[in-house]
Amino acid sequence: MTDPRTTVVVITHNRCPELLRTLDRLAELPEKPPVFVTDNASTDGTASAVARHHPEVRLLRPGRNLGAVGRNLAVRQVRTPYVAFCDDDSWWAPGALSGAAGLLDRYPAVGSVTARIVVEPDGIDDPINEELRNSPVPRPDWLPGPALGSFLAAATVLRTDAFRAAGGFHPRLWLGGEEELLAADLAADGWWLTYAEDVEIHHQPSVVRNSTLRRRHGIRNTLWFTWLRRPARPALRRTLHLARTVPRDAASLRAFAEAAAALPWVLRERRVVPATVESRLRALEHAQRNSTARRYTG
Repeated sequence: MTDPRTTVVVITHNRCPELLRTLDRLAELPEKPPVFVTDNASTDGTASAVARHHPEVRLLRPGRNLGAVGRNLAVRQVRTPYVAFCDDDSWWAPGALSGAAGLLDRYPAVGSVTARIVVEPDGIDDPINEELRNSPVPRPDWLPGPALGSFLAAATVLRTDAFRAAGGFHPRLWLGGEEELLAADLAADGWWLTYAEDVEIHHQPSVVRNSTLRRRHGIRNTLWFTWLRRPARPALRRTLHLARTVPRDAASLRAFAEAAAALPWVLRERRVVPATVESRLRALEHAQRNSTARRYTG
């Protein structure tokens, strides 16, 4: 059951064992998708290991850690209509890529399909799934699943052309909540984002991670997205909520300082989303404030 519609793109940095496990699982998929790996300047032998164990994988080596922009680099070379992202510690289930491609084929206004995440090694539902399937974003009757205001980069299949037209991931955000800005721009371009319960991806969280740095970037990027795309009053409301609720420590303080230092850039680049998109973002505010699955911790 080969399926020529979707290419898989993976970014990695110094997680060679996890990446090889992911590539082993991707190589077993019945769809036999082309796979691109952007090695973000790993120093643990990742590139040579990929070349040795998976010579069929297209390996990109930019020579520095590009973060999420490593995905952009790969998508420039993708020739399939759809692109599926996963991280070096996650992998698509058999049939999932065909399932997502089928939805994108049937619903031409859908720009992305986010999968149900199964957490390994226990095979349990990720808590975020409940929030995705109960998304409060208003949806048109024809949409095949819940409407989303954003997506999870490590568990989503997107239209390649839509991704490129929206500009991909912004280089300034690097990693950590980098999806929110792109998701808003996709919605502003007229695309709907949806969740598909029957499309499945597996995630075995890597132990090789700097959770404090990721939290700092996540807070900073949330502020930047809010200031870049939300109207003044909702932007102020979300900024104040973050200031009240994030951990009161050096990482949070640095996140706010980094965000504030870039205000001249924000003001130059600020482009408020259309009212239809803002209504979707506003519908998410209560769920975001009360989320148990998405918190700035670490």
